[in-house]
Amino acid sequence: MRVNVNAQRCVGAGQCVLIAPEVFDQSDEGTVMVLVESLEDPAQALAREAVRACPSGSISLAES
Repeated sequence: MRVNVNAQRCVGAGQCVLIAPEVFDQSDEGTVMVLVESLEDPAQALAREAVRACPSGSISLAES
């Protein structure tokens, strides 16, 4: 599974970082950054939860 983000769309809510800090971080501007682009279990479940929690819809997942 691969993580894709649109930093321009991000509103900096930080829900992704709270849910999956091993996958996401925030830049100095407060927008989402991906720490690990290709995910294995169990990080996939956390990434899916982060996608659902993102208020701006700036995170998406692609199956490998």
